[in-house]
Amino acid sequence: MKKILVPYDFSKTAAHAYRFALDVAARAKGATVHILHVIELPVMHDSVLMPVLDFETQLLKELREKAEKQLTAMVDKHPHEDVKVVQHVHFGAVLKSIREYAHEQAIDLIVAGSHGASGVRELFIGSNAEKIVRFSSVPVLIVKEYYKGAIKNIVFPNTLDTEGQDELVKRVKALQRFFHADLHIVWINTPYNFASDTETYARLHDFVKKYGIRNYTVHVFNHNDEEQGILEFARTVGGNLIAMGTRGRKGVAHFFNGSVAEDVVNHSSHPVWTYSPQEAESA
Repeated sequence: MKKILVPYDFSKTAAHAYRFALDVAARAKGATVHILHVIELPVMHDSVLMPVLDFETQLLKELREKAEKQLTAMVDKHPHEDVKVVQHVHFGAVLKSIREYAHEQAIDLIVAGSHGASGVRELFIGSNAEKIVRFSSVPVLIVKEYYKGAIKNIVFPNTLDTEGQDELVKRVKALQRFFHADLHIVWINTPYNFASDTETYARLHDFVKKYGIRNYTVHVFNHNDEEQGILEFARTVGGNLIAMGTRGRKGVAHFFNGSVAEDVVNHSSHPVWTYSPQEAESA
């Protein structure tokens, strides 16, 4: 995780995300945190009137200068001598700007703030955050508060399909190694997705063996609801972070769908890491 992107809208939760990103970057050693503020403007129609063009140019200049000044003040407020910070202000559509920036700069991780149970749509600007969580080819880590504790227990809800999850599991294992954490793999057993414990534990162990997972525990957790089951299980094992795939092909295609991942993001009190293997394969 050498290049970390923080989409920044000057909200309190964005500040929490930035501070958490600094801590992750410091742990990575030699990492850079990129702060991106996107100014989304209404469409400006072409005009032959020079005064109008001059006004638009001046307006954009003032908006950029104001945003850059605010970013600098925030960076100065939270200094970290071991981390390089790069500031950027872009004009355009938020989602497109973030995706393009992440691609152009070869970003390894996006860290973003969420306002919580009122909805992931309030993550930073409108429903763009929801789309990033679902479709970003870069892993996305969502925080609500500034999390200072050590991440020692990562909860990994999974359907245990052994096809189509290679990239997802590879990245979860890398996340586990990065934090030197234990991985708690869990099948959420619901009335609509029921399987016997004997069968499920056999699949859990087959899953672990196939992917060569170390420092782990395996669990079957019974609940009426997938999202609430994930959250309650995380509390049971003292989970510090939840790692989830959001979409994908083959086995991952019917993994926890976008809405479940988004619900977990909305209601989890701890950081949630999400990744979309399907988008990465098609990017």
